[in-house]
Amino acid sequence: MSDNASRNLLLGFLSGALVGGVFALLYAPKPGSELRGDIKRRGGEFAGDVDEYLQDAQEKAKHLINEGKEKSSAIISDAKKRADALLHDAEDILSGARGRVSEEGDKLKTAFKAGMDAYKEERDKDTDGDTEAPAS
Repeated sequence: MSDNASRNLLLGFLSGALVGGVFALLYAPKPGSELRGDIKRRGGEFAGDVDEYLQDAQEKAKHLINEGKEKSSAIISDAKKRADALLHDAEDILSGARGRVSEEGDKLKTAFKAGMDAYKEERDKDTDGDTEAPAS
C-alpha cells in the first residue's frame, strides 16, 4: 500500500469515528457521567485501534523497505556483472585491433622498404649506365 493511500485510509478512519461519535451523542443522549464514561471508553478503543493500525503500517513499511533493499542489491549486482562483461569484451576488441594494427604496420614497413630498395636499384642502374661513354 502506498504512503498516500495509507494516509487516506487513516484520514477516512478518523473522520468516520468522529462523525459516528457525534451522531451517537445526538441520537442517544445519556446523563453526563454516563456520557463521559462512554467517551473515555470509546476514546480508549479508538486509541487502541490507531496504535494497532500504526504498528501494522510500520511492519508493512519495514517489509517494503527490506524488499526494496534486496531488489536494489540484486539490480546493482547484475549491473556490475554486465559492466565487467562489457569491459572484458572491450579489452578483447582493443587487443585484437592492436594486433591487426601492428600486423598492418609491419606490412607497410616491409612494402616501404621494398619500394626504397627497388628505387635504389633503379637509380644505381641509371647511374651506372650514365658513366659509360656513349658510342660515337
